[in-house]
Amino acid sequence: MHNITLIKGDGIGPEIIDAVVEIIKAAGVDINWDIQIAGADVIEKEGSPLPNRVIESVKRNKIALKSPVTTPIGKGFRSVNVQLRKELDLYANLRPCYNLPNVKTRYDKVDIVVVRENTEDLYAGIERQVDENTAESIKIITRQASERIAKFAFDYAVKNNRKEVCVVTKANICKLSDGLFLECAREISKNYPQIKFREILVDNCCMQLVQNPNQFDVLLLPNLYGDIVSDLCAGLIGGLGIAQGANIGKDYAVFEPVHGSAPDIAGKDLANPTAMLMSGIEMLNYIGETDAASRIKLALFETLNADIKTFDLNGNAKCSEFTQAIIERLKVLAKC
Repeated sequence: MHNITLIKGDGIGPEIIDAVVEIIKAAGVDINWDIQIAGADVIEKEGSPLPNRVIESVKRNKIALKSPVTTPIGKGFRSVNVQLRKELDLYANLRPCYNLPNVKTRYDKVDIVVVRENTEDLYAGIERQVDENTAESIKIITRQASERIAKFAFDYAVKNNRKEVCVVTKANICKLSDGLFLECAREISKNYPQIKFREILVDNCCMQLVQNPNQFDVLLLPNLYGDIVSDLCAGLIGGLGIAQGANIGKDYAVFEPVHGSAPDIAGKDLANPTAMLMSGIEMLNYIGETDAASRIKLALFETLNADIKTFDLNGNAKCSEFTQAIIERLKVLAKC
């Protein structure tokens, strides 16, 4: 049996994570879920959107599956996602982006992995109000963080039979900070002669992605650029509703979809659980439940091929109907 923290967020978070738990159970994986609630709904009771009990649960279990949590824009509490990554030193954000069957997109055969440094850059949150008309944020790039994320990207490429790592910066302008990130990537690349290495500026990368995404394999980026480019890559394959994510550190790993909490459709059975499920599949692979992961992915793909899709994918299935369709296919696969 696996002991895994289950972090229920807010908005559509509880309903899509419940759907994934149901699917994983149907696949026969024995998991003891340590259920934790986080987000806006717990602030009034506990004074924080990320109570210490959530952090302690992840430290105890090492692995977590997390649903979306609302992040206020321009005010309110700090992002729970950022805080969680900092507290647990989840330095690598992993975003595989590839086409799913029967999901119409502008491009075919997209298969890009975004590796994003997760702990520093402008996301360190070091800001101050200089005066009433001026605010400033400090961009932090360190050699230690840059080297370890570069090593993570190259190790991932080797383990998963990828051909190339492309480092993405704005080192022509941010010569010291992005320059250091680029320097570290160059040095680490020398230890992996079997992996092709190239460099690209982030603005050119964005243009190239929308012109010819098939040229890219593994993208390595600092935190801010990685956040933006990973969403761009999600758009190439059909949107955030199918975009998986993982936050991985030396000791802990948290798997979560990358979309928001969509409070406008919360409780209406309209949410698409695919991104949550894809994150759950990656979690199963991570803990060694590869057979179950493969069966769930096949059941998901068969469901999409049968044209059973949620509203955001131009279908008419409700979240619960989509979930049950996957479970029914899992039952059939179990008999094969």
